[in-house]
Amino acid sequence: MKFELGQSGQVNVVRVSDSCCKLEKISLLADLSAKGIFEGKKNQVYFDYQSEGESTLYVGVGKKDKINLETLRQVYHTVGKQLTNYKVESANIDTTKFDKTQLQAVVEGLLQSQSVFDKYLTTKKFNPTVETIYLSENPFYDVVDAARDFLPVYEGIEITRELVNERPMHLYPETLAQHAKNVLEPVGVKVTILDKDAITALEMDALLAVSLGSDKEPRFIVMEYNGNTESDYRTALVGKGVTYDTGGYSLKPSTSMDTMFSDMAGSATVIGAIYAIAKAKLPHNVTALVAATENDVNGSAFKPGDIISSMSKKTIEVLNTDAEGRLTLADSLWYAHDVVKADQIIDLATLTGACIVALGEVTTAAITNNQDLVNDVLKASEVSGEPTWQLPALDIYRDMVKSDYADLLNTSKGKGAGTITAAMFLENFVNDTPWVHLDIAGTAYQGSARGYLPQGATGAHVKTLFNFIKNQK
Repeated sequence: MKFELGQSGQVNVVRVSDSCCKLEKISLLADLSAKGIFEGKKNQVYFDYQSEGESTLYVGVGKKDKINLETLRQVYHTVGKQLTNYKVESANIDTTKFDKTQLQAVVEGLLQSQSVFDKYLTTKKFNPTVETIYLSENPFYDVVDAARDFLPVYEGIEITRELVNERPMHLYPETLAQHAKNVLEPVGVKVTILDKDAITALEMDALLAVSLGSDKEPRFIVMEYNGNTESDYRTALVGKGVTYDTGGYSLKPSTSMDTMFSDMAGSATVIGAIYAIAKAKLPHNVTALVAATENDVNGSAFKPGDIISSMSKKTIEVLNTDAEGRLTLADSLWYAHDVVKADQIIDLATLTGACIVALGEVTTAAITNNQDLVNDVLKASEVSGEPTWQLPALDIYRDMVKSDYADLLNTSKGKGAGTITAAMFLENFVNDTPWVHLDIAGTAYQGSARGYLPQGATGAHVKTLFNFIKNQK
């Protein structure tokens, strides 16, 4: 789908609020409203097809005073689907009532309507038809530039979705690392892939412990983007990269294992985000880090009761091998703090089932050691339409991950608060560096489509990370 200036499309798209229908005295809209066919309700559509002359797709946006960016994303996602249903190849959109941010929400909705993972279907279920969207002139900004400015973000979302939806027989540490290199280096990101020997030399013992049960060797992926050579300030984005998780000796039930290829969604998110940041040439310095491994079972696999070390030299008593993600993140976070010397760190991970219990598939949990930093992340998530909720970080939760036999426990010795205590474990590996942990266990992958988000991988928080970096001073 491309965006051009003009009004040369086959169909005019007209947005209508419910009040507009009610106010019309003599018109098609008044007649449709009176008959209850089309009343301008949100996502309601009516296609006025004309074999000769101009056809019009009316789309409802609901109550005028309730329209926001999320409304526009949802409504124009519906528009995109309807245009495809009617095999429309081009359409006109009047931009005069949209500011730049609103137009980008419209663009996103249209693009989201074309997202589908059908790589392994011999017969495709969905074939997008819309090739060109024509935008009317707006006196306040260049509409085509505004539309195209969003494209790197959407490309980043699609990169993330493709990675998360890929199956583990094709996506494992080596291939994840190579894919990152293939997509990122063309946009100016330096990608360094550390193999098992290099990981061992760094004494990333927590990552190595998780990898012991797999015949696929781990990789540590360092992705560097330098958008401001006049500044030393650097943000680290850390993503959990467990490309498949059986739970290890703390084996998951089979019904919980069939989507565990998505346990690397944190890594895919930071790859998609740094792609968008680099493609858009944002003037900031960002390093993305991924410790990639599988968590499998064999005679060499780590076991409940083991005590392992980490790159930071902190020791960890393993109570549950299915709490493996925080072990890989421990070494990644320490690398961000000690080697990258990041000024601020954000990590993303499909970390805890407790997060799904608390917030479902709708909202991401945030835990932090720095209120100013999390405030900026929450602002970025709000404008991105990616709901995030801050959870408390109290000393009593920190005490719950202390071990009698090692420095830390990899799971809590208390009851409940699993999302928080997992974050409190991670906090030990950033020292005083400002840090935010985002638990995306529920939001990264969903069992059925919801709104403009497709079934499967959602690409959640690529937009949040992009907008967070974009808004940095």
